[in-house]
Amino acid sequence: MHNTTITSQSIQRSLALVLLSLLSTFTAYGQIPVQRKLDGIIAKVDNHIILRSELEFSYLQYLAQTKKQPSPNDEQLKCEIFKSMVQEKLLLARAEVDSVTVEESMVSNELNRRIDYLASQVGGTERLEQYYNKSLKQLKDELRRTVRNQMVSEKMQRQITEKVTVTPKEVRRYFNQIPADSLPYFSSEVELGHIVKYAQVSRQQKAAARQQLEELRNRVLAGEDFATLAKKYSQDPGSAEDGGELGFFKKKELVPEYEAAALRLEPGQMSNVVESMFGFHLIQLIERKGQEFNTRHILIKPATATVDIQDAMAALDSVRTLIVNDSITFAKAAKEFSDDKNTKDNGGMLQSRMTGSTYTPMDEVDPSVFFVIDTMKVGDVSKPVAFRTEDGREAARILYLKSKSSPHMANMQDDYQKISAAALAQKRDKAVDEWFRKNIDTVYIEIDPEYDRCKVLQLTQ
Repeated sequence: MHNTTITSQSIQRSLALVLLSLLSTFTAYGQIPVQRKLDGIIAKVDNHIILRSELEFSYLQYLAQTKKQPSPNDEQLKCEIFKSMVQEKLLLARAEVDSVTVEESMVSNELNRRIDYLASQVGGTERLEQYYNKSLKQLKDELRRTVRNQMVSEKMQRQITEKVTVTPKEVRRYFNQIPADSLPYFSSEVELGHIVKYAQVSRQQKAAARQQLEELRNRVLAGEDFATLAKKYSQDPGSAEDGGELGFFKKKELVPEYEAAALRLEPGQMSNVVESMFGFHLIQLIERKGQEFNTRHILIKPATATVDIQDAMAALDSVRTLIVNDSITFAKAAKEFSDDKNTKDNGGMLQSRMTGSTYTPMDEVDPSVFFVIDTMKVGDVSKPVAFRTEDGREAARILYLKSKSSPHMANMQDDYQKISAAALAQKRDKAVDEWFRKNIDTVYIEIDPEYDRCKVLQLTQ
């Protein structure tokens, strides 16, 4: 499992497997025929099982992500994937024993993030629903447990490795172990930062949205069906076709304004118009069950006018002037002025979702960003440009080109961050393996004899 070298192939494989962990949860629903054909339990870890179809699907997904063809030599790859699956189940089993959990609000946020990312890859939420022939609500209901399990096992692994660090001496030793003919070749990469301003909704636009909901509320009070109106008018694509029904949630899983209004209602009762970060809602409580509650809603989002984008761009132009004149650093300006909560406390720097690195290969840069930075010099800050966020909001941003590398063979001077990360990952892997060796006897593990060749349990002995 532990290779002391980093090669172009190993880096490509690790990135593909990371992407697989993000996508496989969802794309499995497009592979039902494969699952039926190959169904069968191949491993049990306490109350958790691994199906042959799950292993085969993960293997096929890896081939798809790396654009490779099946090969007789892929049996070793399947074994590596199988070992990782068993390890994850062991982490999950031990988490149950040790009462390690994650907050449901965090599960909801992660589930939404993954759904949003996948929707952006297939062309929007409507196409996502068409592909799986399921509403967003149905997808989320079916995938919530899987996402929760993944987050719990990841939390367990973080607890195991949180104190693991590497020294510069260990990084150099790691790099020096790489054979010269195995040094990876890195294409041109950039480090990018941005400062974002969202288009602000005017009072008139808010008033129009609120008025539309007030009219719908009056129609419900006059006898029309709430669910029918939600299906026709709600701008929440994840619930509209289900009559606005969201399903059961616990406290703190929904935005505070929505939850507070919903919990004041009796079953069948309807709220007044409620404003949240998503827009304006009419809420109807369907049912309470213990600590959970089920509601339906009608969401109306205020329209965003072009003039608001111009206001955002004007504000950013002033910020850019301060930066260019050295009156403020880009990082400080991002913290003070950016509306992007994901980057403002990180100096405005953009990070890869898959690797967490601030370095992005030029051939992976979004085309709309590429043409802005292509003529920029390192240290330059672009003029404000309009764009649309992944969740569909109109916004403007200025871009900062922090660094740009030339294509080169890996070396300690230019690639210390990458090499250090690889060395740290290897050391963390060893820490996890040691944890497995200590905990292997604390859970029940059964491996199908067909997979004895993978020597899964030998990893922990």
